[in-house]
Amino acid sequence: MSLPASWKDRLAIPAVAAPMFLVSGPDLVVECCRSGVVGTFPALNQRTSEGYEAWLHEIQQRLQGRHAPFGVNLIVHKTNPRLQQDLAITVKHKVPLVITSLGAVKDLVDDIHSYGGVVFHDVIHLHHARKAAEAGVDGLITVCAGAGGHAGTLNPFAFLAEVRAFFDKTVILSGCITNGHQIAAARLLGADLAYLGTRFIATHESMADQRYKEMIVDTAAKDVLYTAAISGVHANFLRPSVVASGADPDNLPVNVKMDFGAEHEAKVWRDVWSAGQGVGDIHDIPTAADLCGRLKREYLAAISSLHDFQAAAAD
Repeated sequence: MSLPASWKDRLAIPAVAAPMFLVSGPDLVVECCRSGVVGTFPALNQRTSEGYEAWLHEIQQRLQGRHAPFGVNLIVHKTNPRLQQDLAITVKHKVPLVITSLGAVKDLVDDIHSYGGVVFHDVIHLHHARKAAEAGVDGLITVCAGAGGHAGTLNPFAFLAEVRAFFDKTVILSGCITNGHQIAAARLLGADLAYLGTRFIATHESMADQRYKEMIVDTAAKDVLYTAAISGVHANFLRPSVVASGADPDNLPVNVKMDFGAEHEAKVWRDVWSAGQGVGDIHDIPTAADLCGRLKREYLAAISSLHDFQAAAAD
C-alpha cells in the first residue's frame, strides 16, 4: 500500500469520505476522522472564505488526539474567484490533505507541500492523470463510471491499470463503492484507498436535505442520469430530483456554461441532487460512526474470506 508517510497507522480502513458540495460539513468530517476514515469537505460549502476558515478552526479544535487526517477540496478553475484566498487560508491552517479538481497546478501543489501537506487530484481521463502527475501531486483519484458528482466513463479495471503503469504514488478509486467488501475489491484492483461519496450522503451528520437522504435510500442505478446539462460538466444526478425541479430529464438543455462561483454552484446543486450508481445498495440513514464501523467489519470480513481462498488454493 502506497500512502503518505504521515498517515501511517492512522486509518481504520483504507477509505476516504469524499467532499460533496452542500453535503459535507464539520460534523461529518469529524465523525469520519474519529472513526479512522479520512473526512473531507469542499471549501465552497461555506459561502465565504471567512466562513471556510471558521470551519477549519472548528474541525481542528474538535479533532484532538489520534485520528485519521482530514482534507479540503479546492476547485482549481478560472471561474472560482475564491481560489487564491481559500488557498492562502488552507496553507495558514496547514490542512493535511488538499483535493484539487478541474485543474492541476504545480505552484498550488508546491504551496501545500511547503508545510508537509498532501495533494490528491481528481481525474477522469488518462491525459488528466499524466498532467497531474507532472504537477507533482501525491495521489490520483480515478473517478470511474457510475461515480456520484462529476464523473468519468471509464471502467475501473482499465483506468487503474493504465494509471498504475506510470504512477507509483497513492491511487484512490472512486465509483459505486458503498460497502466494505467493495473497499477490499478496490485494494485488489490496485488502489491504495477507496473513495466513498454517495454512501455518506445518507447519514445523520450529512448536511443534505432529509428528502435527499430519503431519495438516496429509495432509488437505484436505473434512477441515475449522466449529463452535463445541469452544471456544465458531466455528472450523475438522480432523475426524480430533476423531475421535482420542474425539468424533463429526457429533454435537458445543451451547451450549459461552466461556472464554479459559489453562488452559481449553490443554485445549480441545491434542488437537483447528485448520486452515484451505487444507490441501490443503500438502505438506511445511520450515524457516520455507525456506518464507518460497519464498513470496517465488512472490509475485515472480505479480507478474511480472501485468506480462506488463499489457504484452499494452497492445499
